[in-house]
Amino acid sequence: MDFYAVGRSIRKCRLSKGMRQEDLAEQTNLSTTYIGMVERGEKKPSLETFVKILNALGVSADIVLCDVLDNGYMVKNSLLNEKLSKLSNDDRDKIYDVIDTMLSHSKRIYK
Repeated sequence: MDFYAVGRSIRKCRLSKGMRQEDLAEQTNLSTTYIGMVERGEKKPSLETFVKILNALGVSADIVLCDVLDNGYMVKNSLLNEKLSKLSNDDRDKIYDVIDTMLSHSKRIYK
């Protein structure tokens, strides 16, 4: 398992909540050093610790694990759809145009 990717997701969630490592450490009764090591993928938290971190961040495991799950793309698609739904039709169309252009240049897409 790519614990660096998991740690990166935890960090991203923490920052999106406006939390410092110190805040997360305090809410989970863990040290700031330990939080930093988890975020850098240097430590593998136990299941109990992982759940404490998720609860403190107010996120579900699928959000944090989406980069390491085989079906993580479904979570990413759901998050992307949620963000797209908040845009104007014009902005959404522009993003779809960019995606279509990127797909047309992909070597894995067969026309």
